[in-house]
Amino acid sequence: MIALQVNGKRVELEAPTPLLTYLDRLGVNPRAVAVEHNGEIIERTAYDSVTFQNGDIVEIVRMVGGGQTSNSNSSPFMGRWREAPEGPT
Repeated sequence: MIALQVNGKRVELEAPTPLLTYLDRLGVNPRAVAVEHNGEIIERTAYDSVTFQNGDIVEIVRMVGGGQTSNSNSSPFMGRWREAPEGPT
């Protein structure tokens, strides 16, 4: 059993778990999220090389559409980030 912190909450997993496996369990599309692992932003191309270990600190956020622009020169496609769903505890 390992314990880690995901989006500020304690999460327990049976064993060290690959990032892509964890996202799959959550039903989260890896292309729709940004992941910070122990203070480092992980490039999507490196997701398959990350395995969560005991004591890790992880932030997972996903882009959602919408948002407002403050001036007419801003892109209308700007969005905002929000936390991805929580995993099993």
